[in-house]
Amino acid sequence: RSSYSCCYFVLPCCFFDFHGKYSRRQSKKTQYREYLDFVAQVGFVCGFHVEEDCLRIPSTKRVSFIGKSRTYPPAEHAVIDKQITGFINSRWTCAVATCDRRAGFKHKDHCDGLCEEVGSEPPEDETDTAGTVWMPGFQPREKVEQIRNCASLPRDFVDEVVLNVANLLLNAAPQKSCSDMQRGNTNTWNQGESLSLREVAEHLNKETLKKLKSEYGGLQTLLKNNHQVFEVLNGRVHIRDWRKEKPPSKTKPEVKRRLSAEAFKTRLCWFFINHPDGCSLPSEACPYAHGTEELR
Repeated sequence: RSSYSCCYFVLPCCFFDFHGKYSRRQSKKTQYREYLDFVAQVGFVCGFHVEEDCLRIPSTKRVSFIGKSRTYPPAEHAVIDKQITGFINSRWTCAVATCDRRAGFKHKDHCDGLCEEVGSEPPEDETDTAGTVWMPGFQPREKVEQIRNCASLPRDFVDEVVLNVANLLLNAAPQKSCSDMQRGNTNTWNQGESLSLREVAEHLNKETLKKLKSEYGGLQTLLKNNHQVFEVLNGRVHIRDWRKEKPPSKTKPEVKRRLSAEAFKTRLCWFFINHPDGCSLPSEACPYAHGTEELR
């Protein structure tokens, strides 16, 4: 749209429309094919002869589109620009209708095609934007995107939450009785009980929860990030028992085995340091270091 002489190449990947995530409309097509057709449609509406190509790249998303020539003479550029504005407005109406549909309102044909029958008005002044502002009110994301997956939280804070949750699970487990020991049950390593995320959250203080709520996924993300200690399954938190983990495959190629060995014991074992029974694995079998002298 920037000029009549503009050419373009696009490699569609993530499913986005002009105003948000792309919403599916045709169940007979795959999501990828439907989205490709939409991207090609944008090119046609903008007055391009759209060519499709498949790149030789190691990716599942490798269909690209190229627009090298126009379908109209330069004199009709202003007319086509108004057509593009109408198309953008119709997509905005599509986005609104989709939200309404999720709340129980059914938009006719779910805005199939170009959504010619506009059911609601686009934002004020958007209809008169051809040649000036293309999409008023559009807010691009920040140049530096804020990391909010708990990875940038202070290490001391994360360690404190991990220790608190682990102690909560360990203290919830019934202690081994003397009779168990007399029967020959020597498996005294305390794996603790499992608790729901809600139950765990109820035992954390308000300050901690407030900090976690500002992150994507909150408490669940933090616990999953610390997979050495925890396992989160179906909304329940467990202490990970490394004795049950599958040993590394011996059929790996030599190069991968060597790389895997080089990455061995680069972090301290949390259980060796913090668990009342120590680590459930002997030092030679544990993927983490039992003491700083084992660190690589």
